[in-house]
Amino acid sequence: MTKVPTSRLDKLLANLGYASRREIQMLAKNGHIHLDGVPVLKADIRIALTPDLETRLVVDGEALDPLPGVALMVNKPLGVTCSHKEAGPLVYDLLPPRWRRRDPAISTVGRLDKETSGLLLMTDDGALLHRIISPKRHVAKRYRAGLARPMTGDEAALFASGTLMLEGEEKPLAPAKLEVLGPQEAMLEVHEGRYHQVRRMFAAAGNHVETLHRQSIGGLALPDDLEPGAIRRLGEADLAAIFDRGSGSG
Repeated sequence: MTKVPTSRLDKLLANLGYASRREIQMLAKNGHIHLDGVPVLKADIRIALTPDLETRLVVDGEALDPLPGVALMVNKPLGVTCSHKEAGPLVYDLLPPRWRRRDPAISTVGRLDKETSGLLLMTDDGALLHRIISPKRHVAKRYRAGLARPMTGDEAALFASGTLMLEGEEKPLAPAKLEVLGPQEAMLEVHEGRYHQVRRMFAAAGNHVETLHRQSIGGLALPDDLEPGAIRRLGEADLAAIFDRGSGSG
């Protein structure tokens, strides 16, 4: 039987970004924290971190934020960066303000460059993050690319060959699958995450990517009803779909 982890209430809420431990102690003392409808007047109690705690614990009249181990999908808009080091809008700005203060922090699972839109995953679970990005997992990523010039017809064979070398690198790319959607539009499935990989692949084929949108990661696709900039929490079935190899090339 799996042992349920526990935490001091003040530590849990401080790590979720609500306030400092001292401030949380005052919230409790003043009757602003309720567990199962009953005021919790002392914030140093230990509580079990069961999934239903998010509905049982209420802070200032609102249900508890997601417990540690949260995973999110984001429809990343154009012009938003995944790096803290670049100027301009950040993908972290899309999170609710309190979620930006969490410890451990919510991080992006890999990155999409500023001019790439589409499916981006975020989590505070380091083990999950590394499982997704690990080369050993071979998690497929599918991108829809709009190109500056019509394709020549040789691209699919080149990308599938396993011999394509990107400029400045010494190891050839793993085979990638190209699906032609139109003269200047294609879907490309890759199993690696090299720097600007899709753009550099088309550059190696003598073309230029003008628009790039990530459609899916593994068997998890971006839903049509998730608007740019919107965030959705992932459930167990969603996380399992990421590692479903049979669904990544649909």
